[in-house]
Amino acid sequence: MSHIQTSLPDMLVNFNNDDKCRAYLEQLRWPDGPVCPKCKGKDIARIGGREEMLRCKDCEQQFSVTVNTIFHDSHLALTKWFLATYLICESKKGVSALQIQRVLGIGGYKTAWYLCHRIREAMTRGTAAEPKLSGIVEIDDAYIGGKKVGLGHQAGRDNKTVIVGMTERGGRLRMVVVPSVKKEEIAKAVQMHVSPNVEMIISDEFKAYVPTLAGKFGKRYRRVNHSVAFSENGINTNSVENRFSLLKRGIIGSWHHVSVKHLQRYLEEVSFRFSRRANPYLFSETLLNLLTTDPLTFKALTKKKAA
Repeated sequence: MSHIQTSLPDMLVNFNNDDKCRAYLEQLRWPDGPVCPKCKGKDIARIGGREEMLRCKDCEQQFSVTVNTIFHDSHLALTKWFLATYLICESKKGVSALQIQRVLGIGGYKTAWYLCHRIREAMTRGTAAEPKLSGIVEIDDAYIGGKKVGLGHQAGRDNKTVIVGMTERGGRLRMVVVPSVKKEEIAKAVQMHVSPNVEMIISDEFKAYVPTLAGKFGKRYRRVNHSVAFSENGINTNSVENRFSLLKRGIIGSWHHVSVKHLQRYLEEVSFRFSRRANPYLFSETLLNLLTTDPLTFKALTKKKAA
């Protein structure tokens, strides 16, 4: 058993105690048997009376399957880690930390919030490892955040965070926070996430897109004039706008409040889940990312950003 398809009833049977969860994590992390994280030795023994602890016979290092992973130093039961991961993977519009706390019987909200962000951190690793977007790509921007009532359209935007979304038609999604919609920031986002060999890239006629995309993609760049029509001969940004709608439904209906500081992790969660919407092994793949992601301490998660 390595990557598996699972359902909630299966979860409650196959992973109903920490021993079963740990055994599955070992299969995912070490399909050919345990490997010492210090010396890479493979002559490994279990410590009597503590089945979760392993010992390398070459260097005497003691370790477990969760060492140096996102699970590191967690006192939360692995069964709750597994269920939280499953719920986040299967919730199309996201699930709040408060709901995770309530459903899984986690003692404090802070613990549930920290748990959810560590799972999102692993999803971030998953999206970062993917190739750049290709095929027909649509790009657009959206604004997330508070409102300034009665001060005009532009003042309302000044109080919001800018997101650039890029999606393959029928395929993967990327959404990133940008400081502004200036052409330099658009160019950085495109450079990072879009292959230079796309079949076509499409935007609206917003002035920041036109020089950046026309200069980079030439005749493969198309744009739609939304003041005339939302789609002209198949040239539209309907797909990326639908992805923004999915994000906004998650914020309104599930998370309710998303801070600017952590917004990118929420975007990574939405992108990761949407890009793998047809993957029957989404749960297993996410667990594997948890095992290959460096520890994220609560201090690091909550520290203030440098001015």
